[in-house]
Amino acid sequence: MNNKTLLKQGAEARLFKADFYGRPCIVKERFKKNYRHPTLDNTLTAQRLKSEVRANLRCRMAGILTPTVYMVNFENSSIYMELVDDAITVREHIAGVQEQDRSTANDVLKPLAVKIGQTLSKMHENNIIHGDLTTSNMLLKGEPSDVKLLLIDFGLSSFEASAEDKGVDLYVLERAFLSSHPNTQQLFDCILKSYRESTKNKKSCAEIISKLDEVRLRGRKRTMVG
Repeated sequence: MNNKTLLKQGAEARLFKADFYGRPCIVKERFKKNYRHPTLDNTLTAQRLKSEVRANLRCRMAGILTPTVYMVNFENSSIYMELVDDAITVREHIAGVQEQDRSTANDVLKPLAVKIGQTLSKMHENNIIHGDLTTSNMLLKGEPSDVKLLLIDFGLSSFEASAEDKGVDLYVLERAFLSSHPNTQQLFDCILKSYRESTKNKKSCAEIISKLDEVRLRGRKRTMVG
């Protein structure tokens, strides 16, 4: 398990490709924050590791696809998890479809938007907040006729029942979606429509969408002030 190849470095962690007892895996290693007191840093890092693994497992229990967690090492603040073979990010997929033919891209991508909405509805119905919903944190795997959607990177996840937190989750995705993929507001509207239709508790769903509208308004005001 010692041979690791650095794949990516983010603000909170490094991602490595490694080997877990003969099985290829991804190692997510959180690094120390030197500006924090060591004891506080250790406590916060351990909490985030537990939260990330818990969110991953709760998603799986709810029928949402996520990479399998093999092991958590608290000594070096690492999570060892499944390397999802032959998968691409939703971000890469959308960019590829748009590159082929921008005029028909939204129609081609509509089934994917429906699937994203259904998945996020299920996640929120189980009071799981992802915290960093972007098209880079969703993977696609399988044949076009039976494509599977996986959620990844629960490093900022939490467990909240409030409409506010769920509305913010959707707002984060909307901002990331529209900044990464221009001219896709119609596609995001399709995600929201699917989210509404899939959520069993219609009153709760109406509250979440209302909070999303409030957060959008606050975001626009900040932009205008800036």
